[in-house]
Amino acid sequence: MSDETSNLAEIEKHREKIDEIDRQLVALLNKRASHSLVIRGLKPGARMGLYDARREEEIFEKIEALNEGPLYNEYLREIYATILKVSKETPSV
Repeated sequence: MSDETSNLAEIEKHREKIDEIDRQLVALLNKRASHSLVIRGLKPGARMGLYDARREEEIFEKIEALNEGPLYNEYLREIYATILKVSKETPSV
């Protein structure tokens, strides 16, 4: 087997693993969104505002503490900022 063929086979194996991880990520993001929507519905009854900057900072701190790389904390913060933004903009069902 040539180096090119070997490399192509290795790339395909990694792409299959990425595809499976993407499947899991989509499922997990939707589970997270479901919990977020429930919390949003409960906040008025708990006399809480819909936006909680302190809670967002807690989330950032937790994900940074969990981070073992190779992603830098600033990149994870950016990803989570987008997740939180989308969560706020997702209509209740």
